[in-house]
Amino acid sequence: MNTRHVQRGNQTQVTEFIILGFSDYPNLQILLFMVFLTIYLVTLMGNLTILTLTCIDSRLHTPMYFFLCNLAILDVSLTSCTLPKMLSILMMDNKGISFLGCLTQLYLLMSFTCVEFCLLTVMAYDRFVAICNPLHYSVIMNKMVCALLSATSWVVGFLEVVPHSVSVSHYSFCGRNVINHLFCDFRTLLKLSCSDTSFITLLTFTLNLFLVLVSLVFILTSYSQIISSILKMQSVKGRYKAFSTCSSHLIVVSMYFGTAFFVYLRPISKSERSVDKLFDALYSTLIPMLNPIIYSLRNKDIKAALKKGMEGRTGG
Repeated sequence: MNTRHVQRGNQTQVTEFIILGFSDYPNLQILLFMVFLTIYLVTLMGNLTILTLTCIDSRLHTPMYFFLCNLAILDVSLTSCTLPKMLSILMMDNKGISFLGCLTQLYLLMSFTCVEFCLLTVMAYDRFVAICNPLHYSVIMNKMVCALLSATSWVVGFLEVVPHSVSVSHYSFCGRNVINHLFCDFRTLLKLSCSDTSFITLLTFTLNLFLVLVSLVFILTSYSQIISSILKMQSVKGRYKAFSTCSSHLIVVSMYFGTAFFVYLRPISKSERSVDKLFDALYSTLIPMLNPIIYSLRNKDIKAALKKGMEGRTGG
């Protein structure tokens, strides 16, 4: 494959990157294509179903489902950052991506990941208010507050990664343009650069750790209050109903934060192993696919809305 560079002084600047993908396993390309295509289609179908049901069913016009819609939009956006290009690499061997395209993919991928942390934190606060202050829930979580919390999550997510992206855009790569990964991964690009990346590595680690820990502490604090309130309930039915409204969110939080600690806080290795690439790919694609499934299977309102929609289409 042809590589593109431009000469600037004594340095060769990269204008295009080559993403290797799973080139070490040529016999598995079709199988991997089918796996990731299935993940992408299920992700689109699941999240778009939640968005559609929330729009057409007035019973779902509540803060909880408003934030769930934000999560659905986010999951579709997150997978659309990486999967179309991954599928192109696997099926058509289209491994080239422009420097600007790589930076755009990198920025969006990191931004959407940060937004997810913020949204999960906001959703924990929503559950805290619903269970610990049920009588004032509609007043506290009014439309203005919900819109503000949602907008803040998106803005913080997109601003938090600006230093990362700006730094990478000014780095020199000295002709090294082969990305041994499935997409434009931040850690992989740092290893390719011939510039001094020690400062941005430390800054990125600090910012990511701060965001994860702040989100985690806020979520744990919210759920400690939630559990305390549930245990004080005298009605067994009331306890079950209260816990059922939080169980889906707890499962998603456990999956997301558990894998995030492994992906972002593991030591940077000199070479990218296939297992690391696969884990990173599943982290950015599998969880967005599972989110709507988890919320649908454990949510009576969504199942009822889906049943109502199906009956409407079949004429009752």
